[in-house]
Amino acid sequence: MTKKERVAVVIDTLEELFPNPAIPLDHINTYTFLIAVLMSAQTTDAMVNRVTPELFRLADNPYDMLKLSVDEIYQIIRKVGLAPRKSKAIYDLSHILIDKYNGKVPDTFEGLESLPGVGHKTASVLMSQAFGVPAFPVDTHIHRLMKQWKLSQGKNVVQVEKDAKRLFPQEKWNDIHLQIIYYGRQYAPARGYKPEKDIIMQKLFA
Repeated sequence: MTKKERVAVVIDTLEELFPNPAIPLDHINTYTFLIAVLMSAQTTDAMVNRVTPELFRLADNPYDMLKLSVDEIYQIIRKVGLAPRKSKAIYDLSHILIDKYNGKVPDTFEGLESLPGVGHKTASVLMSQAFGVPAFPVDTHIHRLMKQWKLSQGKNVVQVEKDAKRLFPQEKWNDIHLQIIYYGRQYAPARGYKPEKDIIMQKLFA
């Protein structure tokens, strides 16, 4: 099976399993989505969704967020990984959004990546899921599965992102990165992996 044929199998299977992939992070608006995505680094989405209701009840916009101290933010989100660093980033970026962007979340990679705690992956998630701009955020599931499916030998997320963008049609990027994440969680987890459940691997290399 050629690489092009493997890509077609992956696309068709993911479309069948997850035709309308939902955003896994609970949010109210673009600002809260940014905060949730920022918090999701090195933490499960489930854990983020557990702590954000209290935070967003108090502050679903940068103006209200600044009414809280960094320590108050930390006390609410302390169960997520890297909570001290994230608390400060949330406070600092809220300041910048007010000072520089009239309280709005910027809709460019450059603007997003200039914010504290926002790297390329977080910016890519916002651009694709909040603003509808084609992007391909690469998380651990995507990095692992692209290698497993022999679609990328990239040793870092930069190379895997390049390979993914080259192989998958641009109009599918925003859905397919979510579909791969859901597939990884349900059918091919890193821990407790069961080959008999991995439908795509069976189709590709049976």
